Amino acid sequence: MHFGITRRQFAKVAAAAPAARLTAQEPAGNPWGGPVVDCHHHIRRAPEQNIAHLNGCGISNAMLLARANSADDVKAIDTQYPGRVLGWFGSANIASPDAEEQLTKAVNSGAIGFGEIKFHVEAAGPELRRMYALAAELQVPILVHFQEVPHTPTEGVFATGFKNFEAMLKAYPKTTFIGHADAFWANISADYANQEAYPAGKIKPGGVTDKLLSGYPNLYGDLSANSGNNALSRDPEFTPGFLKRHMDKLIFGSDCSCTDGKGGGISQAGNPAAARLAGKCVAHETLALLKRTVSAADFRKLTWENAHRVYRLKT
Repeated sequence: MHFGITRRQFAKVAAAAPAARLTAQEPAGNPWGGPVVDCHHHIRRAPEQNIAHLNGCGISNAMLLARANSADDVKAIDTQYPGRVLGWFGSANIASPDAEEQLTKAVNSGAIGFGEIKFHVEAAGPELRRMYALAAELQVPILVHFQEVPHTPTEGVFATGFKNFEAMLKAYPKTTFIGHADAFWANISADYANQEAYPAGKIKPGGVTDKLLSGYPNLYGDLSANSGNNALSRDPEFTPGFLKRHMDKLIFGSDCSCTDGKGGGISQAGNPAAARLAGKCVAHETLALLKRTVSAADFRKLTWENAHRVYRLKT
């Protein structure tokens, strides 16, 4: 059947189609001056829900956090929205006897790291030690959620004992650790004593996190969530120097649960201690903070280059 188009014309249109689709799927406008990859984007139920959040806050790409068996789900997003997902981390119940098998299978299926690893165990306990060793063996990073104070009466705590985490950095020098969450970020202040999830006010220099980021090449920091935003916003006099000291060790992520990239849905309502960000998009808030604090070149490092170097993202 003839539709009034030559073979040469058809080939030209077909070649241009992928680029046209990608352009249409990117966020309208670019408030950040260049591409940004959200390296702490928890995979959502439907492909379009992931893209709605990225587009809403003006982010070009994501690195997804998902279950170890999520290779097909990630592929579905990439098929529908080509180029928007640059990689994914897989997680499994680390107390399960087959956790190592699950995570190894995830890496063989395309996962580029472990995470988010968030379980009710000690940071130096046997369950996480197995994961640290496996991450080194497979040469992938591991993202750990450190939390010493419950957000709700029934939540519990996760990867406890961060103040003594230096021992793990020494014991597993070939493991690339990505620190995240309340205890990791509250410990940028030397006076943190596990008294609250998100301490406010001036930061006392010499905190554990600051020291470990300076002293150990295998530790990096994930800037996501209320915890990362709180650490960067609580003491504006401290933040520029902290970011400059660790400019090559920090990676932007959102860990945002809003539905539209503008604070819609439950946002931070599920975490009463994070009420200051209720009705706001964590990604947008942290990106705006970074943009007004650092140079354009450093902003690109924090939001694009570091992730590509440390996580070896595909583009």
